[in-house]
Amino acid sequence: MSAPTRTADPPAAAGRPESAAPGPAPTTTRRPPGVRLIKSNAGLIISPAIIITGALLLLWNYNRSDRIFQDERALDWERNLRPQLEQHLSITLWSTLFTILIAVPLGIMLTRPGYKRLGGPILAVATSGQAIPAFGLLILAFAWLGRGPWTTIWALTLFTILPVLRNTIVGLEQVNQSVIEAGRGMGLTKSQALREIELPLAVPVILAGIRTALVINVGMAALAYLIGGGGLGATIGAGIQLRRDLVLITGAGMTALVALSVDWIAAIIEKGLRPRGL
Repeated sequence: MSAPTRTADPPAAAGRPESAAPGPAPTTTRRPPGVRLIKSNAGLIISPAIIITGALLLLWNYNRSDRIFQDERALDWERNLRPQLEQHLSITLWSTLFTILIAVPLGIMLTRPGYKRLGGPILAVATSGQAIPAFGLLILAFAWLGRGPWTTIWALTLFTILPVLRNTIVGLEQVNQSVIEAGRGMGLTKSQALREIELPLAVPVILAGIRTALVINVGMAALAYLIGGGGLGATIGAGIQLRRDLVLITGAGMTALVALSVDWIAAIIEKGLRPRGL
């Protein structure tokens, strides 16, 4: 009886195992640079369209409405609306400036090793500023400082310290320590490492806090008229007192448009100041 013959397996093609035969290569689609640019700037493109549309709707509502003498007087541009708009912007910008001048240096100090233990108590004080209702904070400032726009400015400064202070601390603390140590190893002093490494890397987070404070101040400035601070809130208050929807809608709409415009400008500044690659 002859032994069974064993047939040899077919050789693998080109030295490659059969199980490893490749399928079709995966295709990756890359978006054109123009598409990526439009997507990253979508908010900057859409916001002006919304602002212009809102302004046109306000103008259309004014022109189509039946106006009486009280409406004409309350919505007079030279007498009321323009001065109120200037007061509103002045309160917003000054209060935001003072917030930055106080919160950013304070946040830098609280991230230094010798002052970190003070972070808890100072953040608690800053948090208490936002824990008080906006109207109550204005009344307290009025009782202490009296009437006028500067009373509103200092009240808003206290109210918006928290987001800028917290973002400054978070932005600086999230910087990788190895990067700082590498800079120190290259001969940078502590202050140089702060200016050239820590602050540039923390800029996006700090700017986000400033932008938040700016928008909050625009909305809060509408209450300034209650303590003699002026602003577009005076038109809103006049609409409530006169029971005229046209005056009320115009004042509220202008306040909303100012908030959107300020936020859009802040977004452009934030994008311009953001370090490349972040």
